[in-house]
Amino acid sequence: MKLDILATLSQRMNEFFISSVLFTPIKEPVPVFLMILGIMLIAPLLFERIRLPGIVGLILAGVIVGPYGLGLLARDSTIVLLGTVGLLFLMFMAGLETSLDDMKYNADKAVIFGLATFAVPMVLGVGAMMAIGYGLLPAILVASCFASHTLLALPVASKLGIMRSQVLTTTLGGTLITNILALLVLAVVVRAHQGSLTLSFWLFLIPALIIYTFLTLWGVPRIGRWFFRRFGHDEGAEFTFVLATLFVVSYGAELVSIEPIIGAFLAGVAITQLIPQYSPLMNRIQFIGNTLFVPFFLISVGMLVNARILFQEPRALVVSGVMVVVAIVAKFLPAWGVGKIFGFDLNNIMVLFGLSVAQAASTLAAITVAYQIELVDQLTVNGTIAMILVTCIASPWVTAKWGRNLKPEETSTQSSQTVNLGDRVLVPIANPSTEDNLLQMAIILAKSASGTLLPLHILLEQSAPVSPEAKARQSQLLSTAEMIAHAAVANVTPIGRIDESIDKGIARVAEEKQASVIICGWKGYSSYQENLFGGVIDKIVHRTSVPVLVTRFPLPIEHTKRVFLAFTAQQAYADSFGQSIELAKSLATELKASLQLLQVTSVRDATIELIHTGLPEDTPIQRVRGNFVRQVSRLLKTDDLLLLNGSVEHKHQLFSLLGQVPEAIARNHPKLAMIVAYFPH
Repeated sequence: MKLDILATLSQRMNEFFISSVLFTPIKEPVPVFLMILGIMLIAPLLFERIRLPGIVGLILAGVIVGPYGLGLLARDSTIVLLGTVGLLFLMFMAGLETSLDDMKYNADKAVIFGLATFAVPMVLGVGAMMAIGYGLLPAILVASCFASHTLLALPVASKLGIMRSQVLTTTLGGTLITNILALLVLAVVVRAHQGSLTLSFWLFLIPALIIYTFLTLWGVPRIGRWFFRRFGHDEGAEFTFVLATLFVVSYGAELVSIEPIIGAFLAGVAITQLIPQYSPLMNRIQFIGNTLFVPFFLISVGMLVNARILFQEPRALVVSGVMVVVAIVAKFLPAWGVGKIFGFDLNNIMVLFGLSVAQAASTLAAITVAYQIELVDQLTVNGTIAMILVTCIASPWVTAKWGRNLKPEETSTQSSQTVNLGDRVLVPIANPSTEDNLLQMAIILAKSASGTLLPLHILLEQSAPVSPEAKARQSQLLSTAEMIAHAAVANVTPIGRIDESIDKGIARVAEEKQASVIICGWKGYSSYQENLFGGVIDKIVHRTSVPVLVTRFPLPIEHTKRVFLAFTAQQAYADSFGQSIELAKSLATELKASLQLLQVTSVRDATIELIHTGLPEDTPIQRVRGNFVRQVSRLLKTDDLLLLNGSVEHKHQLFSLLGQVPEAIARNHPKLAMIVAYFPH
């Protein structure tokens, strides 16, 4: 009797869904694109109002307007094309957020957690899916979806101030390991399903994959640096180069018989070291991806979902329930186990679980590929969507609830002073088109501290009134600087002044606007008059009580591969040396560069230990004896950013502060980027 009632209910619901498809799919390009844009605009806003991720709204909107919903849109070749581009872009941006350097910190914990959070879901997933009737290959593929995860709750951790905690570095490193392994499982399963998983395949795949990965991770950065050095002034060319790299590497993955999404992920990992996190180029990539390409993919995934199956096929509820339960349990067990092994308390364990439970990017990518080759059916797609919805809701909630109980990173007085450098960054400008790197440096500092950029242009007050032409030029220069800052989504307040001298104007504005740092450009040498009586930079340093960074960037700042801090034994004992260390660490982090310290001592100097600086244990610290200029010049490499400590021993001296050392190094390395930092005593 119960079965008859259930069958009748299923038939009635099926008839309801069939009758609900009242619309003929829209075919005209303009209405189709307009409807998709409307979904991209409205769906995320509605779901974020009820504190759910926007990704959930886009997927559900695709379900509603798709061929199994109201039938407003057909999943035709255009949707498939744009959805594929969005899929590749999604994996590319996941690669951009993945740094191989993350493995250097807490490497042991990251490796153990990465392997555990991959192996446990694989074992549980294969067993659970085979228990409900799945074959071996589909079970392995679905299990790989359980194994991968997306750091959806990372912004929550950032707001809580726990980004540098041990649990976060463990999660970041583990994410890299488990996602790569899950993608490799996908590649093997696809080949096995296609019947080409033979000995010859393995003999071809392993060497080809090694060569392909090496060429991607080694070759793309070098080609990118050459291109940015040659054409870095053209913003459109930079963005087009990044897109071309994405699709070339993705197509290369197909040539070595693996899925293009693996190539897209590797392309992101390779190119992320070329693009500073807070640069305008990174902002454009994320903006275009998050507002256009990725939403297309999410909507197209929603259009695959057939909600009627839940009523036509009771097994669909079983599949969805099993996938949701296994996904949660399989991520909690490794988080709890690894946490206990390394002595994490409950709060850290739950944050580890909350960050790793979300299923989105890699899961969607894998299940889409599997569905396209008919390895899985719509039941699995529906179950995957249900799993994504539940985990995407649970991940931010768990992370926020237990993350609040973690202590934010404790910062020393020196560290907090350096972080505050980005609060209000004052940048005197004369021509933004030629001082773009100066502004980029200021933007990086300001955005890293969520501060404000203060571009300043000063008109000199002469005997005659300032001409309208000069005022118009000032307005144009400040507008250009403001546009550059807005392109990087940085807070900016342009300032135009009229003053009797440049240095007095800068000093007065720094005082009035409570600037945290002044960044000045330097041509690399001093004139005879400047050497005798001091130049504008010297007078600025003397007149102000805030740090001054004297910078020289002959090449784009994003070329930086290594931040090289050189200092003497006497400088290491100075009170401001800790600030120089923190500045070097911050620049290395934001520019995704390595950090190298060099201490140059004379025969009479005692060697100083640098343990008190709080540097990671693996930071290269080299100590040499001899002439400072000669030793530093010998060890400098291409694409280095040299950081020197400026000295203000005599407050009322007239001669040039920069002295002979920076100029001698600049003459020996005309293309070298340099910063001479002056910190007030």
